[in-house]
Amino acid sequence: MRYLTFALTKGRLASRTLDMLERLGITCEEMKDKNSRKLIFTNEELKLKFFLAKGPDVPTYVEYGAADIGVVGKDTIIEEGRKVHEVLDLGFGSCRMCVCGYESAAELLQHHELIRVATKYPKIAKDYFYNKKHQTVEIIKMNGSIELAPIVGLSEVIVDIVETGSTLKENGLVVLEEVCPLSARMIVNPVSMRMENDRIKKLITDLRTLIRSDQEQ
Repeated sequence: MRYLTFALTKGRLASRTLDMLERLGITCEEMKDKNSRKLIFTNEELKLKFFLAKGPDVPTYVEYGAADIGVVGKDTIIEEGRKVHEVLDLGFGSCRMCVCGYESAAELLQHHELIRVATKYPKIAKDYFYNKKHQTVEIIKMNGSIELAPIVGLSEVIVDIVETGSTLKENGLVVLEEVCPLSARMIVNPVSMRMENDRIKKLITDLRTLIRSDQEQ
């Protein structure tokens, strides 16, 4: 039996995923050692391998078959646009992709004016403004704290992930429009889906049952 390899997004998504898998009897003791310098963690008994990666790299590992299965945020799946199968909404890491700015910018969104949009997610922003709103905008790709852009006059609005909205509030900004809901998703390599269909399908079914029972409680 070949190993099934998981690429998990570092941080909260990885720990939540491992908690879920543990409830299904899928454990990886090696990963619990916080001092470990290992890059790949193995469960020999179940023939599983795990590694941690930055969010944007997870779909890449899965598309190219370096990982069979990945867990990553929906925002990353859309932005990266990799050839992977999205098979399951894991139901955690929920937040929203939104257009935000000063209250006064709401007017600019109504009249299809040419405005500047700062974002870490140029693909999502472009799709939203060009294809859904049919508004021509100038998109400025940023890497740091996006909230700064409208405050210093770099852009009229931003497109960013909103969880609680407290950072926006503290800086006098508001959510103007919602682009799409987001959460953690499981993705699968298309070839792995065919080759390891039974094992992967069983895992998806077991996780789905677990999620359903949590929702019912």
